[in-house]
Amino acid sequence: MSVARVTEIIASSPKSFDDALDVGVARATKTLKNVTSAWVQDQKVVIDGGKISEYRVTLKVTFILAD
Repeated sequence: MSVARVTEIIASSPKSFDDALDVGVARATKTLKNVTSAWVQDQKVVIDGGKISEYRVTLKVTFILAD
């Protein structure tokens, strides 16, 4: 039997939501061990001068705790 933990992270990208998601997952797996899933809780954009300058995603990342 295993125990999992969920942590929230926010990632951003100037390119797209997909890229922000990739950045967030890459960073989470660099720090956390045994990452098994992630889901997008929220998406936001930053607007500068009437144009989108940044895409942001709030992720819930699940990882299995080590024994």
